[in-house]
Amino acid sequence: MPFWSPLALLAVALGLVITHFAVPTTRAWMWKASAVVGLGALALLLYLGLIWAPPEAFMSDVGRILYVHVPFVWMCMIAFTLNVGCAIAYLMKKSWRTDALAESTAEIGVMFGAGGVLMGSIWARPTWGVWWDWDPRLISTAVMLLSYVGYLAFRSFTEDPERRATWSAAASILGYVSLPIVWFSVRWWNSLHQVQSTSQSLDSQMRIVMWWGTVTMLFFLFAFVVKRYEIARSRQSSALEAPPEAPRQEVAA
Repeated sequence: MPFWSPLALLAVALGLVITHFAVPTTRAWMWKASAVVGLGALALLLYLGLIWAPPEAFMSDVGRILYVHVPFVWMCMIAFTLNVGCAIAYLMKKSWRTDALAESTAEIGVMFGAGGVLMGSIWARPTWGVWWDWDPRLISTAVMLLSYVGYLAFRSFTEDPERRATWSAAASILGYVSLPIVWFSVRWWNSLHQVQSTSQSLDSQMRIVMWWGTVTMLFFLFAFVVKRYEIARSRQSSALEAPPEAPRQEVAA
């Protein structure tokens, strides 16, 4: 894929999110339309990936799982990038909406990342002969996912809303350091994992299917983030409106 591909996808995802929040009239239907379009695109992706695209030259039909494995990993990275953007924005200007969006993008990013790792493991078994290998790409990806799982756990264990939002924003910025390490790991170290594909290394049909799979998952990413954001906002409202606990009084013996 061209080097600008992740930036283009990030711009599209950011545009969808901004439109959802900036134009109130779109909030009731935009995520639903995204989910419906995603389902239709997924149906076509199954045909393109399983039937229309040719088998990979070295991996044969096993390589077809890459049409969903790669888009899942890309959606994970886009979600984490949105998360760190929200974290920085929250530290610059306190906003419960920004904090809720940071929480939702982190959780959806972990979901896509875990799915990508699972599919990568399924692909590795017939290709490498093992389900898992201590490869730089795999290790760095696992560390990245664990850092965001820790981010979400930290949010659950911190009761004070303002402290949770501030500290988790800082944790998000620290955790994001792992993402460029994941991206460049196959170039920095002698990795068993292949380097990122380019337009020259992919057959034209395979390139079309890869892009179609990526766009399909982008629709789902937006829909999932919006619904998870609504859950986060609902929890915030309940926590902020809840009366403080009355102090305990000592009872004389």
